[in-house]
Amino acid sequence: MSKPPIIWTNVLIFLSTFLIAIIGVPLYGYHFGYQTEHLVATIVALGFAGMSITVGYHRLWSHRTYKAHPAIQFVLALGGAFALQNSALHWSSDHRIHHKFVDQNDKDPYSAKKGFWFSHIGWMLRSYQPERYNDYSNCRDLQKNKIVMWQHKYYLVLALALNFGIPILLGVIYNDIWGMLLTVGVLRLVLSHHFTFFINSLAHIWGKQPYTDKNTAKDNGLLAFITYGEGYHNYHHIFENDYRNGIRWWHFDPTKWFIKAMNVIGLTSNLRTVPEEKIKAAKWKMQKQRAKQALLNLPGKSEVLSQLEEEYQHLVEEFKHFVEIKGTYLAAKKQAISDAALAELKTNYELLKTNINQRQQQWQALINELPA
Repeated sequence: MSKPPIIWTNVLIFLSTFLIAIIGVPLYGYHFGYQTEHLVATIVALGFAGMSITVGYHRLWSHRTYKAHPAIQFVLALGGAFALQNSALHWSSDHRIHHKFVDQNDKDPYSAKKGFWFSHIGWMLRSYQPERYNDYSNCRDLQKNKIVMWQHKYYLVLALALNFGIPILLGVIYNDIWGMLLTVGVLRLVLSHHFTFFINSLAHIWGKQPYTDKNTAKDNGLLAFITYGEGYHNYHHIFENDYRNGIRWWHFDPTKWFIKAMNVIGLTSNLRTVPEEKIKAAKWKMQKQRAKQALLNLPGKSEVLSQLEEEYQHLVEEFKHFVEIKGTYLAAKKQAISDAALAELKTNYELLKTNINQRQQQWQALINELPA
């Protein structure tokens, strides 16, 4: 069976920029040196390109996890062209297919089950799915977005203008055009590309699966650090409509922080989140599943399995009841009800809160006692 035809434009772009980054950038630095402005400009440009992908291409346009003011969308569209990862329309179409058919080698555009190289960059070097090129039927909503379609129409012009224009302008300002072209232009582009590509490859290979094992996606804090929060990929693949990837306050997710900050000043709205009970239920289910697998070959497993199932059912039922009471109490606080009725609801809520915390501690203690 013959291999799909090579996409020479992509091969030349990826190969030439990579070679310049690993050979040309160090050589220029050795002979002429770089200054603080080169480092700062490269980091800022890397952040602009990367965040335009995560904030715009990914969480706004691919998954519609929030709404953004046209001014924000315009900046993100420019940043996406600067990142040189195809138009927002094309990128989003590929990504929606990836989520719909994740790990299905014949349908997922960058299936991780076809290996690291393929999911990282190989899928872009050959024409594996020519029948769906320019087929954006899964992005009808984006085809109604004037900014997305403007960027799609003028993508090539924008990409060339920004990828050459920004470094050259900085070069003129700091009197080093070649240095800025190498650092802000080429080095930034290579880093931006591969940091994004790591989510398709490494984030499906390296990490933990606290929420689901129905696909290969993993949570990885280190990857989150270099991908502006996208490394919490196991969570993302089960709850793709959440504007957050790192759901805890300590999770490094600057994409989430930016979206939230823009919400505070009115430039983003309708931030979608997954209810805490669904997140906990997914995590507890995975813990129970792993515990049952660990008990398979142990003697006397029936009694422990029975205890495990009983504790799990109690935990789920009590938490569901707690969530209902919490909702009732919080709604009552906003209504004109008597102080006595509100006090009774609060007492019930606090009691259930204490009980569910104890139940969660008991569950975690049981899980910790079981073999890994």
